[in-house]
Amino acid sequence: MTAQLIDGNALSRQLRADVSARVTALKARDITPGLAVILVGENPASQVYVRNKVKACEDTGMHSLLERWPATLSEAELLARVDALNRDATIHGILVQLPLPAHIDAQKVIEAISPAKDVDGFHIASAGALMTGMPGFWPCTPYGCMKMLESIGYELKGKHAVVIGRSNIVGKPMALMLLQQNATVTICHSGTQDLKALTLQADVIVAAVGKRNVLTADMVKPGAVVLDVGMNRNDEGKLCGDVDFDGVKEVAGWITPVPGGVGPMTITMLMVNTLESAEGLRAA
Repeated sequence: MTAQLIDGNALSRQLRADVSARVTALKARDITPGLAVILVGENPASQVYVRNKVKACEDTGMHSLLERWPATLSEAELLARVDALNRDATIHGILVQLPLPAHIDAQKVIEAISPAKDVDGFHIASAGALMTGMPGFWPCTPYGCMKMLESIGYELKGKHAVVIGRSNIVGKPMALMLLQQNATVTICHSGTQDLKALTLQADVIVAAVGKRNVLTADMVKPGAVVLDVGMNRNDEGKLCGDVDFDGVKEVAGWITPVPGGVGPMTITMLMVNTLESAEGLRAA
């Protein structure tokens, strides 16, 4: 059995078409959804991510404001910029690209963003809303994973989901989103003693640790759904995920590729969050 691919590029195009249509409807009411992106320093990966986010805004008809600052920018200056954007009525979402230079407290900056404009879903108010089932912004990567499960019509109720990774950005919110859909959720991490024993029980596996081949074919139950959130490089320098794709695709029922899987969905859900902020659907 060869797994069916969950095509993140195709699903992203479909979702972005819906976003574009809703943006057009908002513009007819003189509202243009606006996303402000702040980049501090010259991190090459961050520059790529920011460029992709700005392009996605343009493609869907949104307004994007990109602010580039040198790595010498002080924490106080960055907090002042965030405060100004909080008060800017033309901006509906604020994103400060991580990582930040070492002299800036990233958590302090995240908490300075208004929860009503926290389209990354990283603010403690957003995390609390997710945990308690209240309206708020969901972090974009796990939100994208949920949309991928929805796209294949997968019923999570009563299923066992294993999340490998416990980051605040993916692992923890992913587990909460799965729990909301009545899955039974196990979170695995570096302290887990027998990862294979747990993944072999899983109907759904989300691999999100940033480590190549953390999930291999002998660790997957036949027919399981495997979502690969990892972004790594193999020995040849090619992009790969956390999952041994060639092996696992012969066992799993569904699988996401890298690239072209979860990655495109992350930026698409950022567009969805920004749009819904402009529509007033997620205001905290």
